[in-house]
Amino acid sequence: MGRIFEKRKHKMFARYDKMAKAFTKIGREIAIAVRNGGPDPEYNPRLRVAIQNAKGVNMPKDRIDNAIKRASSKEEGNFDEIVYEGYGPYGVAIVVETATDNPTRTVANVRMYFNRAEGSLGKTGSLDFMFQRKGVFRIEKSGSMNPEDLELELIDFGLDSMEVDDQEIVIYTAFEDYGKMAKALEDRKVVVKKSALERIPTTFAEISEEQADEILELVETMEEDDDVQAVYHNLR
Repeated sequence: MGRIFEKRKHKMFARYDKMAKAFTKIGREIAIAVRNGGPDPEYNPRLRVAIQNAKGVNMPKDRIDNAIKRASSKEEGNFDEIVYEGYGPYGVAIVVETATDNPTRTVANVRMYFNRAEGSLGKTGSLDFMFQRKGVFRIEKSGSMNPEDLELELIDFGLDSMEVDDQEIVIYTAFEDYGKMAKALEDRKVVVKKSALERIPTTFAEISEEQADEILELVETMEEDDDVQAVYHNLR
């Protein structure tokens, strides 16, 4: 088969591993949504968002349905949503959002990631002043979509700002307008690839490119942990 085949096989397995981790994280989000709001997406906005995000990463419909059934039947474990905050090397602020059925394991792992990178885990809430929670909607740009018209339509539904490139449109809203914007996009049949309440930094760490690579390596290590749902930092 040779070296080329081995490279292709390595890439294929890496892609499958990344997909499996994405499915695991979304499965937990579905479980939490069902636990908090019931199994019917029509009456559970958070579940609708989780299903939409599952479709965005090509999670098969049968896996989505099974995740909802498991959560409804109590087969799925209870997951607690816990946020950890700390500083990586060079004073970079890092916020780690987790969904875990074993907080003892999770906090030990998160502390280990910080310590190995010569950072430190801080107290919950210690970095609130450095991040602002905003609704973020990522929309695949299509030829028939006019971003300017869409922007005008969405101003009354909490549109804060919009970014447009060749492939996608990113919409930002205030935290309290997240649900209103989600419904506005749904009513207009706009297909959202992914949406979430994200933590946007209000101040940025100024470090070298080499130092930034170290931070991004730490972030990637954290993101590979099944308990970790999202990692935010204040690198520019």
